[in-house]
Amino acid sequence: MLLEKVRAVELVFDQLDKEIATFQSWSGLHCAWGCGKCCFKPDIEATILEFLPFALHLKSQHQAGEWLEKLKNSDSSLCLILNPTQGGAGLCSEYKHRGLICRLFGYSARINKYGKKELLTCSIIKTEQHENFEAAETKISGGDEPVPVMSQYYMQLHAIDDQLGREFFPINEAIRRAIEVILHYYAYRE
Repeated sequence: MLLEKVRAVELVFDQLDKEIATFQSWSGLHCAWGCGKCCFKPDIEATILEFLPFALHLKSQHQAGEWLEKLKNSDSSLCLILNPTQGGAGLCSEYKHRGLICRLFGYSARINKYGKKELLTCSIIKTEQHENFEAAETKISGGDEPVPVMSQYYMQLHAIDDQLGREFFPINEAIRRAIEVILHYYAYRE
C-alpha cells in the first residue's frame, strides 16, 4: 500500500536525521547560516520514492494540483522547493520534506575502492571548517566514529519499493512524478 511506503520512507528519514545529528555533534561540522550553495547545482537528481512524503503532504494541504502545474510549467533545472529569498539556516521552503540527497550531502560518507569511508561534503565546509573536517575525516576513515553511509540509505529506500526507488530523475521531475503517483492513488479512492 502506498501510504505504508510513505511511512517507511519517513522512518528512514527520521533515522538518518538522528544519525546526522550525532555526526554533527561529534564532528562539529555544520552548514553556514543561510548558505544553501549546494542547492543551486542544476544537476541534482532524486528518486520518486524520496519525494512521496512531500507529495502526500501537498495532497493533504490541497496544494498538489498547484505544485503539479508549477512543476510542469517550469523550465528551471534548480529545485523548485528552493527559496533563495528565505531567511534562516537554510533555503529549503519544505525542509521537513526534503529529499534523501538533500539530507545526506555534507553529512555522509561513501565507501571508496579500498573499502574505507570518505566524508562527502562541500568545499565551503572543507575550507571554512578545515580543522573539524580533517579531524572528522581521520576518525571516519579509521572507523572510530559513526557517520551515515550514502549507499546504505539508498539501499534502504530501494528495499521499500524497487521501482520507485531505482531510477533517478532531475529533482523537479522526481517531485512532479511523486505528486502524480499520489494523485493517481487517490483518484481511485475519493
